[in-house]
Parts: sequence; C-alpha cells; structure tokens
Amino acid sequence: MRNERKVLQKLFLGSTLLLMVALAGCAGGPQSTGSTLAAVQPAAAAEPLAEGAYVLGTSDKLKVIVFGEADLTGDFEVDSSGAVDFPLVGRVQAAGLTSQSFAAALTSALKGGYLKDPKVSVQVQSYRPFFIMGEVAKPGEYPFRNGMNVVSAVATAGGYTYRGSSSSVYLKRANEPKERKVPATPDVKVGPGDIVRVPERYF
Repeated sequence: MRNERKVLQKLFLGSTLLLMVALAGCAGGPQSTGSTLAAVQPAAAAEPLAEGAYVLGTSDKLKVIVFGEADLTGDFEVDSSGAVDFPLVGRVQAAGLTSQSFAAALTSALKGGYLKDPKVSVQVQSYRPFFIMGEVAKPGEYPFRNGMNVVSAVATAGGYTYRGSSSSVYLKRANEPKERKVPATPDVKVGPGDIVRVPERYF
C-alpha cells in the first residue's frame, strides 16, 4: 500500500508540473504571436504589384508571340470589356489575369483543334493610363511610365493648385475597391489604372 501511495503521489506531482508548464506556455504564447504578426503587417502605403504579378486590364497593349506561327504573332489591345480578339479562337478574356495566365489561356484555346502544341508568350508593350483628379492644374488621364510615384504623378498634371494639399493624397489602386489616404511622397508608387485624388488643404 505504501508503495502504491508513493507512486500515486509521484504521478500527481508530475501531472501538476506538466499542467503548470502548459499554462505558462499559453500565457506567453499570445504575446510572442502578436509581436510576430505586428512585424509583418503591410505599410499603409503599399507598393503596386510586382512586374511578374501585374494584372492586365482595359487599354493594356500586348505583344503576343506564337512561336513558329507568324500569322498569329502581333500586337493586341485589351478592349473595354476586358478581352482580346485573337485570330482563330475569337475573344479571350485578359482582364484580371497576369500575362503568364493569359498566355496559358491562349495556349489552351489554340490547342482546341487549331494547333497541336502551341508555344505562346505574352509581353506588356504599354500599360493602361493612370488618372489624377482634384486640386491639380490639369486633372485627367495620363500615360503610365515605369517608376511613377505620387509626386511625379502630380507634376505630370501640372502641379498642385493653391488649394491643393501637398502633404497627403487619396489613392485608389486599380485592383482595390476603395481609395485610401497616403502620404504625398516619392515612396508611394502609382501603378497603371490607379486613380490619384488631391484634396483641398486646410488653411
């Protein structure tokens, strides 16, 4: 009996210690997790999509190469409905796809009884324009240039009016539903199809 009591006591003490260690781990867990999450939160002024992940849209001009098929190789534009009218296969949806995904869609369409083993490459020749509105000298639509940022976008539109806020602007990404307030600095990039709105400043 004494031996059994000693064994039970050891088991009880061991279980208690394990429970205390587990509770201590749980107590410290959320703090370390929270700090990890905070470290990877995106900045308020996010960069546009990387070139390899650029999403096609209306007015993008594309160079399509079908290797070994000169009649199918040429320049095309994404129309107002987001499609490209391509020889043999007709209209193929492009808007919302990357150039790689669109090439895969063309490849699949051409395989449907037209070519045995098509090899397709798609390159963006020129990007759709960006738009700037609000308190700038010449609001409107402007051609996108690589490296465009908020400051150069405002300069392209003739600069601020005397009422324009030069500290912050509102930016709506082409792939986002709503605009957001961002600092008017060269660090904030402007992408194809983006809309920049310059608000009035507070006097």
